Amino acid sequence: MTTRFLDSGGFDDADTGRARRRRAFWSSTGLVYLVPVAVEVAGYSGARMALAIAGLLAFIGLFLATPLSMTSWIDPVRTRTYVLLAAFAVLAAALPFAFGPAWLGTSIYLSMVFAMTLPMNRVLWGVGGTVALIAVQCPLVGAPGALWPIALTTLSLGLFMVAFRHARTLVQQLREARSEVARLAVADERLRIARDLHDLLGQSLSLIVLKSELARRLGERDADRAMAEVSDIESVARQSLADVRAAISGYRRRNLAEELDGARAVLAAAETEAVVRTSGAPLPDPVDALFGWAVREGVTNIVRHARARRVTITVGRAGGEAALEIVDDGCGEAAAGHAPGHGLEGLAERVAAAGGTVSAGPRDGGGFRLALRVPLAPVAAGRAPVESRS
Repeated sequence: MTTRFLDSGGFDDADTGRARRRRAFWSSTGLVYLVPVAVEVAGYSGARMALAIAGLLAFIGLFLATPLSMTSWIDPVRTRTYVLLAAFAVLAAALPFAFGPAWLGTSIYLSMVFAMTLPMNRVLWGVGGTVALIAVQCPLVGAPGALWPIALTTLSLGLFMVAFRHARTLVQQLREARSEVARLAVADERLRIARDLHDLLGQSLSLIVLKSELARRLGERDADRAMAEVSDIESVARQSLADVRAAISGYRRRNLAEELDGARAVLAAAETEAVVRTSGAPLPDPVDALFGWAVREGVTNIVRHARARRVTITVGRAGGEAALEIVDDGCGEAAAGHAPGHGLEGLAERVAAAGGTVSAGPRDGGGFRLALRVPLAPVAAGRAPVESRS
């Protein structure tokens, strides 16, 4: 059965309608086996014929309505379905007693309806109960010789419908699982874009704010330098726009050297001394990109909160790991009452995916320290939370 879920969590009405129409079509094909019963009814007369026709029409109606009352194979069985099923079971059990052995085949239909509607943990009880009903009906209506043929047919068709329903249920569950995977992929992509935008725009907007304040202060006493700062603001804004477009397209890669240059520019605009120390061979591209993200996040937090006079950034290798350390001598929010924000949480997720660790917290002598250690060789990803030290 084809089903699609709406954002609200409900079924698509159009798909549910198509599924019910298909179910009605395939169920109605089984009614061909009632032709002998109809021929038998044609030989009746008077009130017996009228009652037989009414009973046959009611039997056909309930046979079609009972499974169609279910929205899907995997939905819980509703009260309406149980009521229709009970009425159909009573009718299927009573008709052979009322009109004779020609109607014994009604129990075969009852077995199939049980298989289509009962909860899966009760289906076999329904099929078995129908076989037991046959064992009672055949001797009582004077047709003991029909017991084994009808009982075997009832059992085999009932089990066939159980298997068919199980297969259709698995198909529907698979489709729902695929829909859920697609939904989770969309949510993950939204999270990636949100995290990238946070990392991209945090530093750029901080730089724009700093240069705007500087340009305002210089406006009256040094117009040429103020215009230069305004020109820088325009360049930063254009670059930020390009970065946002690249991030949304998924093509933006953090380059550590570029981020270190950007960090120097941001810190210089904030009138903060920047000391950058690098050693060892170039880092692998994934680690280089990860450290680029870390430098941007760390420097952005320093400019926003630390009010530092000096920042030291150290990049190197140690014991098969790449290490990055960002230390400042600030006295702002980053050093007092440290609490990891969304940026550090996002950074920790990236580092965890690379099998590394993050350590962030105030230093004993004042200031704040952010340190990353990432294996140079790929390892199994794990969750590495931000470590906070006081």
